[in-house]
Amino acid sequence: MARTTITSVTVEPLTIPLLEPFAIATGSVNAARNVLITITLQDGSTGYGECAPFPPSTGESQETALAAARGCINLLKGQDAANWRVLSHLIHSVYYAQSTVCAGMEMALLDALTRSYGIPLYIFLGGASSSVVTDMSIPMVTPERAYDLAKDTVARGINNIKVKVGGDLREDVDRVEAIRSAAPNSILTLDANQGYTATQALLCLEALDNRDIRPVLMEQPVHKDDYEGLRYVTEHTTVPVAADESATNAASVARLLKMGAANTINVKLMKAGIVEALDIAALCRATHTSLMIGAMIESRLAIAMSAHLAAGLGGFSLVDLDTPMLLAEDPFTGGYEQHGGTYDLSTVKSGLGIERR
Repeated sequence: MARTTITSVTVEPLTIPLLEPFAIATGSVNAARNVLITITLQDGSTGYGECAPFPPSTGESQETALAAARGCINLLKGQDAANWRVLSHLIHSVYYAQSTVCAGMEMALLDALTRSYGIPLYIFLGGASSSVVTDMSIPMVTPERAYDLAKDTVARGINNIKVKVGGDLREDVDRVEAIRSAAPNSILTLDANQGYTATQALLCLEALDNRDIRPVLMEQPVHKDDYEGLRYVTEHTTVPVAADESATNAASVARLLKMGAANTINVKLMKAGIVEALDIAALCRATHTSLMIGAMIESRLAIAMSAHLAAGLGGFSLVDLDTPMLLAEDPFTGGYEQHGGTYDLSTVKSGLGIERR
């Protein structure tokens, strides 16, 4: 039996309250209702994975993710974690509709394997860099609250602010304007989370332009299946447009790029999984398409995975990995050291460097 043979897989709920409700165009959440996966290898190496289902985005819930993750246990026990790409394909072939479970299993596999190998995961993935710089998101709140949150963000030493829009146009514009007045030197991105029609998205950008506010990006302005609408927005503004919910796998990204429907792709492990994310990144590099990395409502564990992937591969121009800062408690330590908006991975000795408290 190889030292990297999987001897046990455990699955448990991971529920973490938020500091305050977080509202976006498709819904509001008050807690991360996730799933924790632990994989142990023959040599005693342990790897952790996290599934972060969000029903409006992934069609999964904590309950369905728990059920699917438990179904993976017998698929993986006795297998060699060194064959992580083969095992990823196996999991995806059975539980393709539970994308966050596939991602969580891949995460735990790679964490355990690289701990066994004694190397940090970002080095295993290429070692292009040892740090990433995240933005901070401001949800759909009143302009007054948005102003305060923007002030807090600047005080944290974070210079990139992502503003949730996609609701009432006037309220959205007022929120962005309040954030601009609170943080005049910050870089602003907008995320509509599928909330607009193509026309509304362009009206929003026009209204902001009239107030001399120019975001560096508008993310997923229209419904995920409205590829033509996404292309229309991209063709009618000079503000870069990112596909998020529309970009679920390499095939959908190839279609979007061929159409000219977006000029930035937001890679999220909970949508695509890790192997597919590597394919999406390669596709974007080959076509000189801008890359960003984002997350669902994830703890330090899953965020560390995304940070390791972005740092290891390099080339991600926008990083949106702020969700641990939204949580009321942190059940994990390690993974990275945070300084302002910078996540420094250089002190990680092996794997993700995550430990349970």
